[in-house]
Amino acid sequence: MRSFTAGFICTLLAALPLAPQQKPAEDLPPSIKVDVDVVQILASVKDKHNGLIANLAKDDFTVFEDGKQQTIKYFTKETDLPLTIGLLVDVSGSQRNLIDIERRAASQFFSQVLRKKDEAFLISFGEEAELLQDYTSSPRLLSEGLNRLRVSSGVSGVHPGPVPTISQPRGTVMFDAVYLGAKDKLTTEVGRKALVLITDGVDQGSRLKIAEAIEAAQKADAVIYSIYYADPSAYGGPFMMHPSGQGDLRRMSEETGGRVFHVDRKHTLEQVFKELQDEMRSQYAIGYTATNEKKDGSFRRVDVRVKDKNLKVQARKGYYALRPEAR
Repeated sequence: MRSFTAGFICTLLAALPLAPQQKPAEDLPPSIKVDVDVVQILASVKDKHNGLIANLAKDDFTVFEDGKQQTIKYFTKETDLPLTIGLLVDVSGSQRNLIDIERRAASQFFSQVLRKKDEAFLISFGEEAELLQDYTSSPRLLSEGLNRLRVSSGVSGVHPGPVPTISQPRGTVMFDAVYLGAKDKLTTEVGRKALVLITDGVDQGSRLKIAEAIEAAQKADAVIYSIYYADPSAYGGPFMMHPSGQGDLRRMSEETGGRVFHVDRKHTLEQVFKELQDEMRSQYAIGYTATNEKKDGSFRRVDVRVKDKNLKVQARKGYYALRPEAR
């Protein structure tokens, strides 16, 4: 099993196992196969009561890039595209009492959400990020990976781990884990790509900033779904002040087209995973060739709209116009 530490990003990116071969060409929509210039957008549409709308057609959507309307080149429902999921689980000390619940709920989620062409991988993050299970379509292997979740909450003792901490206290390297999951694991994948975080959102010790994590996800065309799961007792009890990472989770999710789910006494982790599964199965895949043909690495703002003003669209805010070899 390989471990990651953010201070050694370059070494780690080279050392991690390469992603498996891309899916066979016949499994992919023609527009993705033959045209690398197509901008791919995943969108979820909801009504005023936050209910998912899954019966819209291509003509119901309009896409703007940097304020200019674009021509939609292809449009399909989610079932036509393979799904790759990276599950990132917080195993820092503040999550100690939640890991068993996370293990059971995530195992059930994988058994229900993964289909024949789908794949997933599993990363835990605390003082370091660790790849517990590489790409697989097997719920059994993912469950075995979940069984290896262990609290990681600081370096001490005579065996400090594969890469000792240097000069800076580390506890929850969330931004580093998102960066690695997006850049190293998802960049070369095709189809729908998602990072699912289970965490209280408090980052401590990451050497990368939140903006770099978001940029990596945007360049990988990955959606970030955050599950806010906090244990008040880890910070002294329900009436004690404790740090909240909800703002960071909201920023990462909204910029990439995802959202934040909350777990509490009335809303269990099992229920959240069911909502997440429903959302992943109710997406629209929209593709267009940008009228601005320059591949200058700049960030392009994207706005996806629907004709019905009573509906709201959830989609990523933009993308980086990169040459294929720069991804």
